[in-house]
Amino acid sequence: MPRSRLLRTLLAAALLLAGIAAPAAAQWGVFESEFDEQKKSWSEIEARLPGYPRAENLIPFEAGGATPHRFYIDAPSLSVGEDGVVRYAMVVKAAGGATNVSFEGIRCETRQQKLYAVGRGDGRWVRARDPAWRAIEYKELNRHHGVLYADFLCPERRRMTTVKQIVEALTRESGRLR
Repeated sequence: MPRSRLLRTLLAAALLLAGIAAPAAAQWGVFESEFDEQKKSWSEIEARLPGYPRAENLIPFEAGGATPHRFYIDAPSLSVGEDGVVRYAMVVKAAGGATNVSFEGIRCETRQQKLYAVGRGDGRWVRARDPAWRAIEYKELNRHHGVLYADFLCPERRRMTTVKQIVEALTRESGRLR
């Protein structure tokens, strides 16, 4: 084959491959961005403090046999935000008699928890010192956030869509505890 014909054939093959590879590369870029959580924009809505929890509104839930503490969710405080965060007030009654109250949120999409405020003995909320999102880790002791995430708020890694669903799940569990 003459040299000029060989060059034209190689040039034509290169152009053909470039025409095929360019759309494939563009599609791959879109494909990657769909899985890149860091690039997806997410904005948290402003959380509103709920009323202070009252004993008659508390729903107990089991947080594992390794802890002597008792855990409760305040039903009226539950909300499912447009930002994908489930917010709630939690009451923890320690075995030694102390009671801790907190207003928190769980983001099902990223398996994270955030503390917004803590309750005071006089029934008022105080802003948390470091209200940052933190990964929910499964611990043997005090694993209540992991239990809330997996069993009640985000079963199968999907957020419950309504407060009614969450209350029903918690109520079914509390029926077993009594």
